[in-house]
Amino acid sequence: MMNFLSHYYFERHTDNPYIVLGMVLPDLIRNADKTWNPHPQKHEHLFNQSSTDLSLLTGWKTHLEVDRLFHNSQYFTVQTANLKKFLLPALKDSPVKPFFLAHIGVELMLDQQLLHHQKINAGRFYEQLQEANTPQLHEFLRKAGIPDVDKFDNFYQKFISSRYLFSYNETKNVGYALTQICKRVWKTPFTEDQSQLLIHGLNAYHEHTADRSMEIFSEIEQLLPSRGNSPLFSD
Repeated sequence: MMNFLSHYYFERHTDNPYIVLGMVLPDLIRNADKTWNPHPQKHEHLFNQSSTDLSLLTGWKTHLEVDRLFHNSQYFTVQTANLKKFLLPALKDSPVKPFFLAHIGVELMLDQQLLHHQKINAGRFYEQLQEANTPQLHEFLRKAGIPDVDKFDNFYQKFISSRYLFSYNETKNVGYALTQICKRVWKTPFTEDQSQLLIHGLNAYHEHTADRSMEIFSEIEQLLPSRGNSPLFSD
């Protein structure tokens, strides 16, 4: 799946904070509790009571479509293979699976490229997430079957206040994020030397792909249905 800022890119022009939140909500929920796996798009009849519900659901469904297009793209296939080559030196004697690391790495590096090329306003992204933190959001989560809305809210507030996505502008922080993700699966994914090789590989990949990284965003944007005239996109 694409990462938070990459998803936000496709709704960067809307003033509707609930659409922005809906666009990243599937990943926020999984980060809050990996056992939660709601599918509100399969139960749309539960979400037809308010414009907030419809906005969140619009963003949610766009998230799913963007992920589908991304993972079926030639870009994803080619760049995952490319990044894996750069990361292999860091993976010698490591338990981490090369494809797993390259898959996640490509997605995080796309967030970095959006920051690097100043294609998004990350500050505005966080502002809109805060605007959408309302009782209406909590009601949507209950309808979606989230069993502990307070637990989600605690995670959500920390996510907003930390603003850690800004740190992806530096490759060493992308390497740190990759390491933390790997620690969810492997207790000790990298030695100190391997961590340095990981950052070196990410830097080399960045230099190799920096001029082509925006291709996938244009490709997906052209394939998404136009919703510019939808009333959901008005204030």
